[in-house]
Amino acid sequence: MPPNPFYHQDSEAVRFWVPVADGFVGASIRRAVLQYRFRPPGSGEEPIETYARHAAEIGAAVQRRVALGSIEPVMLRDFDLEPHAGPAGQGQA
Repeated sequence: MPPNPFYHQDSEAVRFWVPVADGFVGASIRRAVLQYRFRPPGSGEEPIETYARHAAEIGAAVQRRVALGSIEPVMLRDFDLEPHAGPAGQGQA
């Protein structure tokens, strides 16, 4: 069982683990990315709460990155979470 997700103040990122074929991979997503993608400004929601509400989508983005060869730790970026991201993060029409 992986550790629980947590907010790392120094890096301003939520750190978490996602199941992959051979176990778990560590990953992180910065507060700014969470806010840009999932939260309207001024919502007052904490980053760990935003992560928890969108954990399935965020985890799927990590799994896509790992499938493409990313190694631990996977650091998600805003374009990893775009609604129509292709295999290399390129938009699809």
